[in-house]
Parts: sequence; structure tokens; C-alpha cells
Amino acid sequence: MENKSLKNRNLKKRADVRAKDGDGWLYSDIVKDHFFNPRNFMRYDEEGKFLSNAMGRVGSPACGDEMVLWLKIDPKSEKITDCRWRTFGCGSAIASTSVMSEMIKEKGGMKLGEALKITPSNILKRLGGLPVRKVHCSVLGDKALQAAINDYFRKTKQYDRIITSGAKVIDKDLKITDHDIEEAVLEGAQTIEDVQKKLKVGIAKPDSKEAIEELIRFYWEKYFG
Repeated sequence: MENKSLKNRNLKKRADVRAKDGDGWLYSDIVKDHFFNPRNFMRYDEEGKFLSNAMGRVGSPACGDEMVLWLKIDPKSEKITDCRWRTFGCGSAIASTSVMSEMIKEKGGMKLGEALKITPSNILKRLGGLPVRKVHCSVLGDKALQAAINDYFRKTKQYDRIITSGAKVIDKDLKITDHDIEEAVLEGAQTIEDVQKKLKVGIAKPDSKEAIEELIRFYWEKYFG
């Protein structure tokens, strides 16, 4: 019944959250639709069966919203042929990830170059807008996509294509950033050896070892006390 009623309504219409009839909703009906009917969500029965070749993780449950995005990328065409995601957070974060997953799969899948041009404002427009204090959720979606594509570039040794804007580069050759170290710690890395298994950082650049160990300590204390 919910889906049918949504199709017959203006999806960009905002209900009055103070409505006395109990039907108030602070967000657009597009946000509501994606929250209650998320697209491309990674179901638990799919885990291990969805053979992705790129993964991006941003945020942390310890301090708020967290998004994880898995991509299937065709190496020949560089099109994103499929994707799945999981988001820990509010309705805005879930809806932002859901609508973004639709965007990158449209028309047979976006090419990587095109996907990297998606901005938070593009996601907001597709959602019919978000409250000002929830705009950061669309930013997280944009960052999760960039992180997943960077992961693909790293796995395919296309280091020159890795995007490092807004991050401190720790290893210039591999373009490993402080954000990459942070994500490794969030995934359980406690020592430089743990981080190197995942990122290879510092192996060819021994002089960066001290900076890496400092970051590991900083992020471990930040998230795990």
C-alpha cells in the first residue's frame, strides 16, 4: 500500500512535521520512499556471494553515521555494473546512500570518471532536499563512492588516479592518506604490520613508519579509548 500511495503523490512535497493528523514528515516523500524501501541494500543472505572488486567505508558508528559501499566494476569498460551498501545512521543517511546507488547504476552503469563527478548537491536534488543539519549525510555518500573507486584504483595499481583531496598524503608513491590509515584502524588494525597487510604503506618508504604509528595510536585512542 505504501508504494502505491507514494506513486500517486507529489514525491517532492514536504509534509508539515507539526501536523495534528499524525501524518507529519520532515523530509520529502522521496527520502521517505528510500528510507522505507532502500534500493541495492546488501542483505545478509547476500554477504559473501556478492563478488565486488571495490569497497569504500566512511564515517564511524562510534561518532555517528557510517556508510559501506561495495561496487562491481567492469575492468574493460570501467562501468559500475552493480553495487550494494549498508549504512549505520539516520533516515537521511540511509536515503542518501540508497538514491546514490540508483544513480550510479542507471543506464547500464556509470563509468568511473562520470561517477566521480557526482556531488552532494546532485544527491540532494534527487532526494528533493534535506534539512540543513542533515546535508552532511549526502556528503558522506559522495565520500563513500570516492573511497570505493580509490580502492579499485589501488587494487588495479592505478595509483596516479587516486583522489586525495582533503587528506594528508602519507605515502606519495601509493597515495596512501591519513584517511586510509583511519579506515584501517576502524577495521581492526592495531599495529603498523596490520596496516601494511591492508595498504602496503611504508614498506617502500621506511621513513614514513613513525608518522604511520602516530596515526594508528591517535585513531585507536579516538575510537576505542
